[in-house]
Amino acid sequence: MTETSEKIWLASPHMSDEGYEMQYVQEAFDSNWIAPLGTNVNEFEKELASKVGADHAAALTSGTGAIHLALMAAGVGEGDIVLCPTLTFSATANPIIYVNATPVFIDSDYETWNMDPNAVEAAFEKYGDKIKAVLVVHLYGLSADMDKIMAICNKYNVPVIEDAAESLGAYYKGQHTGTFGEFGIFSFNGNKIITTSGGGMLVSNNEEKVKKVRFWSTQSRDQARHYQHSELGFNYRMSNVVAGIGRGQLRVLEQRVAKKKHIFEYYKRELGHLEGIKFMPVNEWDEPNYWLSCMTLSGKIKPLDIMEKLEANNIESRPVWKPMHLQPFFEEYDYIGNDVSQQLFENGICLPSDTKMTDQDLERICGLIKEMW
Repeated sequence: MTETSEKIWLASPHMSDEGYEMQYVQEAFDSNWIAPLGTNVNEFEKELASKVGADHAAALTSGTGAIHLALMAAGVGEGDIVLCPTLTFSATANPIIYVNATPVFIDSDYETWNMDPNAVEAAFEKYGDKIKAVLVVHLYGLSADMDKIMAICNKYNVPVIEDAAESLGAYYKGQHTGTFGEFGIFSFNGNKIITTSGGGMLVSNNEEKVKKVRFWSTQSRDQARHYQHSELGFNYRMSNVVAGIGRGQLRVLEQRVAKKKHIFEYYKRELGHLEGIKFMPVNEWDEPNYWLSCMTLSGKIKPLDIMEKLEANNIESRPVWKPMHLQPFFEEYDYIGNDVSQQLFENGICLPSDTKMTDQDLERICGLIKEMW
């Protein structure tokens, strides 16, 4: 590694070349709406809902907060069971504990890397009407097989909440991820395909429930002259400044998806022929946003070998998520499936997927990896 080699990140914020974000942020400053309300918040909700094809949206401080309020809006509470993919980030599972419910973790399948419909069916056969919601994740921007999952959940009349935190801009059979279930969740964390530095959005076609989410997210303040609260509230409402960043970022979403796809296809072309390498699955019905380009290894070279080689050259990569049922906090909860998620975790690697990378950067990364073969 040379002293001058600039760090290549896994995925970092990428503001628009046009400066859209600053325009909206400046409007917030000029109008002095530096608060969890204002034009940017209202318009970001409308623009995001329109972009994905949902009727209503609530702008919140995080995707985690959005999942929390979605579970509440779905009526999930103490003693209830929520089915949750095991192969995900802990932010998917944590809100189940927030509402005093019980997670049951579901394995992935190799076809999608997402929730295995067969394991979902097995969970319903085991737990029946104790299951009050199903959380579906679209991992790394790859859509889950929603037709099969929705058919099972509709059969048992259980609401679906989609954690589309990683899949904004991804489609399943022409429909945007996050719009199949009763609620959809998006994240605008710093490493997501578009960012507000931190933030999230809940979308739904149920206007009353979105209104309720907004109410809960602003400390459940009743409509009264004095401060009156009849329900437990939360401080989850997105600020007008942050929403301004989001509005600007949303204008370049298609550009970001196109660049992510270019990165994935570059890796697949340059590395896909190497012995033991298999890239994440892209199905014919799936139009991913390719948030992170991931692959599995089955030969002598292990993910850690590649991560350390890249790290020594100032390049960031990371493992595939460690399954929730293997996490110390969640290991007491039931898990249904085989060991697909564990195999993906042990053999998988997320390659640098930063949209600011040049083809020269990609050539350098691929060259370093090829040296190992």
